[in-house]
Amino acid sequence: MPAPDLAALMAPRGFSDPAASHNQQQAAPALPVPCPTESDVDAMKSSPLTLAPAPRSEAAEKVRAEVREFLTSELEAGTFETHVDTWLSGVDPAFSKKLGERGWLGMTWPSKYGGHERTAQERYAVTEELLAAGAPVAAHWIADRQSGPNLLRYGTERQRAEILPRIAAGECYFVIGMSEPDSGSDLASIRTRATRNQAGDWVVNGSKVWTSNAHHSHYAITLVRSDPPGEGPRGRHQGLTQLLIDLSLPGITINPIRILDGGHHFNEVVFDDVVVPGDMLLGEQGAGWHQVSAELAFERSGPERFLSTLPLLVAFGRLAAETLDPAQLATLGRLSARLLALRQLSLRIAAALDRGELPDLPAAMVKDVGTTFEVDIIDEIRRVVDVVPSLDSDDALARALAEAQLHAPGYTLRGGTNEILRGIVARGLGLR
Repeated sequence: MPAPDLAALMAPRGFSDPAASHNQQQAAPALPVPCPTESDVDAMKSSPLTLAPAPRSEAAEKVRAEVREFLTSELEAGTFETHVDTWLSGVDPAFSKKLGERGWLGMTWPSKYGGHERTAQERYAVTEELLAAGAPVAAHWIADRQSGPNLLRYGTERQRAEILPRIAAGECYFVIGMSEPDSGSDLASIRTRATRNQAGDWVVNGSKVWTSNAHHSHYAITLVRSDPPGEGPRGRHQGLTQLLIDLSLPGITINPIRILDGGHHFNEVVFDDVVVPGDMLLGEQGAGWHQVSAELAFERSGPERFLSTLPLLVAFGRLAAETLDPAQLATLGRLSARLLALRQLSLRIAAALDRGELPDLPAAMVKDVGTTFEVDIIDEIRRVVDVVPSLDSDDALARALAEAQLHAPGYTLRGGTNEILRGIVARGLGLR
């Protein structure tokens, strides 16, 4: 019985393991995706959790092939090694600049801001391949994923013109200034305050936590309380504002928070009478809750919400292909089926963004189901392999398993806990 083709198994619609390209230069053929009819689209509008299928994009498959070729070349040159969870832990400014030079950052943005006016599905293909390769994309990830779109939607013309081209070039990095030591998923309870001084500037005091890679970044889009809350159960949502804060300003202290493997990408950012220029208000004063809600749709819906541990699944797939162990093959089949289902939902969200929609409820679903899947990958693989996890191991599976286990506590927390996300979905469906 011949061993199964791992690249084809893991990538029936274009997924492949770029590291395997040393032995297989041709990507697995993509399965045909039926184009939705007008009646299909109309039917999809009946539920906020149902989206029309994503039509097949030749442009997306073309750029996918280009990214694979680039990644194969980089791997052969030894410029990076495949790791788990690299969209948060893999900071490499030089690699980010290479992506910017190739037009793979700011892909959907207007050209006058350094963008390339391509579709969300083309961007999806690029991000998916980078994640599948475990490439070091953390430096630019947040800026490209959500900070740039936030600036496009709410920023002033000066803010856009000065910052967006630098993000698209892979030279300007952002962090998310939302969570606080006592305010995680309950963002409306934040206590970081911003008040206007006589010069019209903002004076900020408070702290933010879990600010990934703040020590490498230039700006933080920071949620602050600028005005008192209103009355009633939703009153806390009033009086919140977003500021665009330069992290080099006096009064800012960045304290490292190390994770279980000793790695440093989380931080606490403390603001002590930090004076932020008045023209660095993002959007409208008091509209912070609405703006954050829109931003989170970009944060929660992407393939990083279920591909953080893909390098582990690929390494396990190689083992199963060699051993043909029935238990391992059954586990690989179950995990692959779940992966492909998640991918279809995430792709449909990308297509919805191309249509100008804001699919916040499906995005919450992707984050909930996807991060649960990332943890399940670890547990299911551990049950059927006799491998000792070790960060120092020469065995790719043992190393990936150790990395995944040590990063796992954050999967279902970052971007909003799964319990909070289920509440959001329930409220959107009128169930609470």
